[in-house]
Amino acid sequence: MARIEDLESFVAIAESESLTRAARQLNRSLQTVSRSLAVLEAEIGVQLVHRTTRRSSLSEAGQAYYRRIKPAVAEIREARLEAADRRAEPVGVLRVGAPVLFAPDFLVPIIAEFMARHPQVEVDLQLSDAFTDLATEGLDLVVRIAELPDSGLQGKRLGALRRVVFGAPSYFARHGRPAHPAELREHACVIRTIDQRPSQWAFQVGGKRHAVSVRGPFRTNTMGAVYSAVGAGLGLGYSPLWQIRRLVEDGAVEIVLEEFEPRPVPVHALWQEGRFPPAKVRAFVDLLAARLKLDGL
Repeated sequence: MARIEDLESFVAIAESESLTRAARQLNRSLQTVSRSLAVLEAEIGVQLVHRTTRRSSLSEAGQAYYRRIKPAVAEIREARLEAADRRAEPVGVLRVGAPVLFAPDFLVPIIAEFMARHPQVEVDLQLSDAFTDLATEGLDLVVRIAELPDSGLQGKRLGALRRVVFGAPSYFARHGRPAHPAELREHACVIRTIDQRPSQWAFQVGGKRHAVSVRGPFRTNTMGAVYSAVGAGLGLGYSPLWQIRRLVEDGAVEIVLEEFEPRPVPVHALWQEGRFPPAKVRAFVDLLAARLKLDGL
Protein backbone atom coordinates (compact mmCIF):
# COMPACT_ATOMS: atom_id res chain seq x y z
CA MET A 1 0.00 0.00 0.00
CA ALA A 2 1.26 3.50 -0.89
CA ARG A 3 2.69 5.64 1.90
CA ILE A 4 2.74 9.44 2.20
CA GLU A 5 6.42 9.25 1.20
CA ASP A 6 5.40 7.61 -2.10
CA LEU A 7 2.88 10.37 -2.77
CA GLU A 8 5.48 13.02 -1.94
CA SER A 9 7.85 11.41 -4.44
CA PHE A 10 5.19 11.46 -7.14
CA VAL A 11 4.37 15.15 -6.53
CA ALA A 12 8.07 16.03 -6.69
CA ILE A 13 8.47 14.10 -9.96
CA ALA A 14 5.43 15.82 -11.45
CA GLU A 15 6.70 19.29 -10.54
CA SER A 16 10.37 18.80 -11.41
CA GLU A 17 9.76 16.58 -14.49
CA SER A 18 12.72 14.47 -13.44
CA LEU A 19 13.26 11.56 -11.07
CA THR A 20 16.79 12.77 -10.40
CA ARG A 21 15.71 16.29 -9.52
CA ALA A 22 12.86 14.93 -7.41
CA ALA A 23 15.30 12.77 -5.44
CA ARG A 24 17.60 15.74 -4.91
CA GLN A 25 14.70 17.95 -3.84
CA LEU A 26 13.48 15.39 -1.31
CA ASN A 27 16.99 14.46 -0.18
CA ARG A 28 16.34 10.82 -1.07
CA SER A 29 18.14 8.37 -3.28
CA LEU A 30 17.11 7.98 -6.90
CA GLN A 31 16.37 4.32 -6.21
CA THR A 32 13.98 5.24 -3.39
CA VAL A 33 12.06 7.75 -5.53
CA SER A 34 11.87 5.30 -8.43
CA ARG A 35 10.57 2.59 -6.11
CA SER A 36 7.87 4.94 -4.76
CA LEU A 37 6.66 5.66 -8.27
CA ALA A 38 6.59 1.95 -9.10
CA VAL A 39 4.54 1.24 -5.96
CA LEU A 40 1.95 3.85 -6.93
CA GLU A 41 1.67 2.69 -10.53
CA ALA A 42 1.35 -0.94 -9.46
CA GLU A 43 -1.33 -0.09 -6.89
CA ILE A 44 -3.38 2.09 -9.27
CA GLY A 45 -2.81 -0.12 -12.28
CA VAL A 46 -1.93 2.63 -14.77
CA GLN A 47 1.21 4.42 -15.90
CA LEU A 48 1.43 7.79 -14.18
CA VAL A 49 4.72 9.03 -15.64
CA HIS A 50 6.22 8.72 -19.11
CA ARG A 51 9.99 8.33 -18.70
CA THR A 52 12.71 9.22 -21.20
CA THR A 53 16.45 9.70 -20.75
CA ARG A 54 15.98 13.47 -20.60
CA ARG A 55 12.72 14.10 -18.76
CA SER A 56 9.75 12.56 -17.06
CA SER A 57 6.27 13.78 -17.99
CA LEU A 58 2.87 12.95 -16.58
CA SER A 59 0.48 10.75 -18.49
CA GLU A 60 -3.13 11.86 -18.77
CA ALA A 61 -3.95 9.65 -15.78
CA GLY A 62 -0.94 11.06 -13.95
CA GLN A 63 -2.11 14.64 -14.50
CA ALA A 64 -5.53 13.86 -13.06
CA TYR A 65 -3.96 12.02 -10.12
CA TYR A 66 -1.55 14.91 -9.45
CA ARG A 67 -4.37 17.48 -9.34
CA ARG A 68 -6.25 15.44 -6.76
CA ILE A 69 -3.43 14.42 -4.43
CA LYS A 70 -1.25 17.56 -4.34
CA PRO A 71 -3.57 19.47 -1.95
CA ALA A 72 -3.95 16.35 0.19
CA VAL A 73 -0.20 15.83 0.46
CA ALA A 74 0.31 19.48 1.42
CA GLU A 75 -2.39 19.26 4.07
CA ILE A 76 -0.97 16.05 5.55
CA ARG A 77 2.45 17.69 5.84
CA GLU A 78 0.91 20.72 7.52
CA ALA A 79 -1.22 18.60 9.83
CA ARG A 80 1.93 16.88 11.08
CA LEU A 81 3.41 20.25 11.97
CA GLU A 82 0.23 21.38 13.69
CA ALA A 83 0.04 18.16 15.69
CA ALA A 84 3.61 18.66 16.81
CA ASP A 85 2.72 22.26 17.79
CA ARG A 86 5.33 23.88 15.61
CA ARG A 87 5.32 25.99 12.45
CA ALA A 88 7.44 25.32 9.39
CA GLU A 89 9.83 27.89 7.99
CA PRO A 90 8.70 28.77 4.44
CA VAL A 91 10.77 26.82 1.91
CA GLY A 92 10.51 25.67 -1.68
CA VAL A 93 8.92 27.25 -4.75
CA LEU A 94 5.92 29.55 -4.24
CA ARG A 95 3.85 29.65 -7.43
CA VAL A 96 1.68 32.77 -7.62
CA GLY A 97 -0.86 33.80 -10.25
CA ALA A 98 -1.90 37.45 -10.67
CA PRO A 99 -3.38 39.94 -13.17
CA VAL A 100 -1.01 41.19 -15.86
CA LEU A 101 -1.03 44.93 -15.12
CA PHE A 102 -1.57 44.70 -11.37
CA ALA A 103 1.37 42.49 -10.43
CA PRO A 104 4.41 44.56 -11.52
CA ASP A 105 3.51 47.65 -9.49
CA PHE A 106 1.71 46.11 -6.53
CA LEU A 107 2.97 42.55 -6.02
CA VAL A 108 6.58 42.44 -7.20
CA PRO A 109 7.87 44.85 -4.48
CA ILE A 110 6.13 42.70 -1.85
CA ILE A 111 7.55 39.53 -3.39
CA ALA A 112 11.03 41.06 -3.18
CA GLU A 113 10.56 41.72 0.55
CA PHE A 114 9.16 38.22 1.06
CA MET A 115 12.16 36.59 -0.63
CA ALA A 116 14.56 38.70 1.43
CA ARG A 117 12.82 37.52 4.61
CA HIS A 118 12.71 33.89 3.50
CA PRO A 119 15.85 33.11 1.44
CA GLN A 120 14.89 29.44 1.11
CA VAL A 121 11.84 30.37 -0.99
CA GLU A 122 11.85 30.82 -4.75
CA VAL A 123 8.89 32.55 -6.43
CA ASP A 124 7.37 31.68 -9.79
CA LEU A 125 5.00 34.51 -10.78
CA GLN A 126 2.55 33.70 -13.59
CA LEU A 127 0.61 36.66 -15.03
CA SER A 128 -2.79 36.23 -16.64
CA ASP A 129 -6.11 38.06 -16.58
CA ALA A 130 -7.98 34.77 -16.98
CA PHE A 131 -9.48 33.00 -13.96
CA THR A 132 -6.96 30.17 -13.95
CA ASP A 133 -7.54 26.93 -12.07
CA LEU A 134 -4.97 26.56 -9.31
CA ALA A 135 -4.65 22.80 -9.54
CA THR A 136 -4.48 22.72 -13.34
CA GLU A 137 -1.85 25.47 -13.48
CA GLY A 138 0.11 24.15 -10.49
CA LEU A 139 -0.31 27.39 -8.53
CA ASP A 140 -0.11 27.75 -4.76
CA LEU A 141 -2.26 30.87 -4.69
CA VAL A 142 -3.71 33.55 -6.94
CA VAL A 143 -4.55 37.22 -6.52
CA ARG A 144 -7.89 38.01 -8.18
CA ILE A 145 -9.67 41.30 -8.74
CA ALA A 146 -13.37 40.45 -9.08
CA GLU A 147 -16.55 39.56 -7.31
CA LEU A 148 -16.00 35.89 -6.59
CA PRO A 149 -18.50 33.09 -7.01
CA ASP A 150 -18.47 30.16 -4.60
CA SER A 151 -15.34 28.53 -5.99
CA GLY A 152 -14.45 26.12 -3.19
CA LEU A 153 -11.21 28.04 -2.63
CA GLN A 154 -10.09 29.58 0.63
CA GLY A 155 -9.08 33.19 0.64
CA LYS A 156 -8.35 36.49 2.34
CA ARG A 157 -9.73 39.84 1.27
CA LEU A 158 -6.91 42.31 0.66
CA GLY A 159 -8.93 45.41 -0.19
CA ALA A 160 -11.04 46.82 -3.02
CA LEU A 161 -10.45 48.96 -6.11
CA ARG A 162 -12.46 51.81 -7.62
CA ARG A 163 -13.78 51.99 -11.19
CA VAL A 164 -14.08 55.45 -12.73
CA VAL A 165 -15.07 57.39 -15.85
CA PHE A 166 -12.34 59.67 -17.15
CA GLY A 167 -11.53 61.93 -20.08
CA ALA A 168 -8.92 64.31 -21.41
CA PRO A 169 -9.19 68.06 -20.71
CA SER A 170 -9.32 68.62 -24.48
CA TYR A 171 -12.43 66.42 -24.75
CA PHE A 172 -14.19 68.22 -21.89
CA ALA A 173 -13.35 71.59 -23.45
CA ARG A 174 -15.14 70.56 -26.65
CA HIS A 175 -18.03 68.48 -25.30
CA GLY A 176 -18.54 69.41 -21.66
CA ARG A 177 -18.68 67.12 -18.63
CA PRO A 178 -21.44 64.61 -17.94
CA ALA A 179 -23.21 65.35 -14.65
CA HIS A 180 -25.16 62.06 -14.52
CA PRO A 181 -24.50 58.57 -15.92
CA ALA A 182 -27.56 58.89 -18.19
CA GLU A 183 -25.79 61.74 -20.00
CA LEU A 184 -23.11 59.31 -21.24
CA ARG A 185 -25.51 58.37 -24.05
CA GLU A 186 -24.79 61.80 -25.52
CA HIS A 187 -21.02 61.39 -25.28
CA ALA A 188 -18.45 59.47 -27.29
CA CYS A 189 -17.21 56.56 -25.18
CA VAL A 190 -14.16 54.42 -25.89
CA ILE A 191 -15.19 50.76 -25.72
CA ARG A 192 -12.94 47.81 -24.86
CA THR A 193 -14.38 45.07 -27.03
CA ILE A 194 -13.20 42.04 -25.05
CA ASP A 195 -15.12 42.93 -21.87
CA GLN A 196 -17.97 40.60 -20.96
CA ARG A 197 -20.48 43.42 -21.61
CA PRO A 198 -18.39 45.93 -23.55
CA SER A 199 -21.12 48.56 -24.00
CA GLN A 200 -22.45 48.38 -20.42
CA TRP A 201 -20.86 50.60 -17.77
CA ALA A 202 -21.92 50.06 -14.14
CA PHE A 203 -22.80 52.80 -11.63
CA GLN A 204 -24.59 53.35 -8.32
CA VAL A 205 -27.65 55.56 -8.71
CA GLY A 206 -29.88 56.13 -5.69
CA GLY A 207 -28.03 53.40 -3.80
CA LYS A 208 -28.77 50.78 -6.46
CA ARG A 209 -26.67 49.26 -9.21
CA HIS A 210 -27.45 50.87 -12.54
CA ALA A 211 -26.03 49.91 -15.95
CA VAL A 212 -25.76 52.47 -18.75
CA SER A 213 -25.45 51.55 -22.42
CA VAL A 214 -22.67 53.55 -24.05
CA ARG A 215 -21.30 53.88 -27.56
CA GLY A 216 -18.67 55.70 -29.52
CA PRO A 217 -16.80 55.72 -32.84
CA PHE A 218 -13.60 54.17 -31.46
CA ARG A 219 -13.34 50.61 -30.11
CA THR A 220 -10.32 48.49 -29.20
CA ASN A 221 -9.41 45.24 -27.48
CA THR A 222 -6.68 46.48 -25.08
CA MET A 223 -6.66 48.87 -22.16
CA GLY A 224 -3.42 50.44 -23.35
CA ALA A 225 -5.17 51.55 -26.54
CA VAL A 226 -8.16 52.78 -24.50
CA TYR A 227 -5.87 55.04 -22.48
CA SER A 228 -4.14 56.38 -25.59
CA ALA A 229 -7.47 57.07 -27.27
CA VAL A 230 -8.90 58.86 -24.23
CA GLY A 231 -5.69 60.89 -23.87
CA ALA A 232 -6.00 61.91 -27.53
CA GLY A 233 -9.51 63.22 -26.90
CA LEU A 234 -11.42 60.51 -28.80
CA GLY A 235 -13.89 59.96 -25.99
CA LEU A 236 -14.46 58.99 -22.37
CA GLY A 237 -13.02 55.84 -20.81
CA TYR A 238 -14.08 53.50 -18.01
CA SER A 239 -11.35 51.80 -16.03
CA PRO A 240 -10.02 50.75 -12.64
CA LEU A 241 -8.57 53.89 -11.06
CA TRP A 242 -5.27 52.21 -10.19
CA GLN A 243 -4.54 51.68 -13.88
CA ILE A 244 -4.80 55.40 -14.70
CA ARG A 245 -3.53 56.97 -11.49
CA ARG A 246 -0.36 58.26 -13.17
CA LEU A 247 -2.39 59.83 -15.96
CA VAL A 248 -4.57 61.53 -13.34
CA GLU A 249 -1.56 62.72 -11.34
CA ASP A 250 0.06 64.12 -14.51
CA GLY A 251 -3.14 65.94 -15.50
CA ALA A 252 -3.46 63.98 -18.75
CA VAL A 253 -6.98 62.85 -17.80
CA GLU A 254 -9.61 63.92 -15.28
CA ILE A 255 -12.22 61.85 -13.43
CA VAL A 256 -15.95 62.57 -13.67
CA LEU A 257 -19.13 61.11 -12.12
CA GLU A 258 -17.32 60.20 -8.91
CA GLU A 259 -20.54 60.37 -6.86
CA PHE A 260 -22.01 57.61 -9.05
CA GLU A 261 -19.09 55.17 -8.92
CA PRO A 262 -20.07 51.50 -8.59
CA ARG A 263 -19.06 49.58 -5.53
CA PRO A 264 -15.31 48.94 -5.48
CA VAL A 265 -14.19 45.57 -6.82
CA PRO A 266 -12.73 43.33 -4.09
CA VAL A 267 -9.19 41.96 -4.25
CA HIS A 268 -8.56 38.50 -2.77
CA ALA A 269 -5.68 36.12 -2.27
CA LEU A 270 -7.01 32.60 -2.89
CA TRP A 271 -5.52 29.18 -2.30
CA GLN A 272 -6.65 25.57 -2.43
CA GLU A 273 -9.30 24.57 0.05
CA GLY A 274 -8.00 22.82 3.14
CA ARG A 275 -7.60 23.77 6.74
CA PHE A 276 -3.84 24.22 6.82
CA PRO A 277 -2.26 26.11 3.90
CA PRO A 278 1.50 25.55 3.59
CA ALA A 279 3.78 27.83 5.58
CA LYS A 280 5.01 29.60 2.43
CA VAL A 281 1.42 30.47 1.50
CA ARG A 282 0.50 31.62 5.02
CA ALA A 283 3.57 33.82 5.29
CA PHE A 284 3.08 35.39 1.86
CA VAL A 285 -0.61 36.11 2.42
CA ASP A 286 0.17 37.68 5.81
CA LEU A 287 2.75 39.96 4.17
CA LEU A 288 0.34 40.85 1.36
CA ALA A 289 -2.31 41.84 3.90
CA ALA A 290 0.20 44.00 5.78
CA ARG A 291 1.84 45.70 2.79
CA LEU A 292 -0.79 45.97 0.05
CA LYS A 293 -2.28 49.46 0.35
CA LEU A 294 -5.32 49.90 -1.88
CA ASP A 295 -7.23 52.63 -0.01
CA GLY A 296 -8.42 55.31 -2.39
CA LEU A 297 -7.43 53.40 -5.52
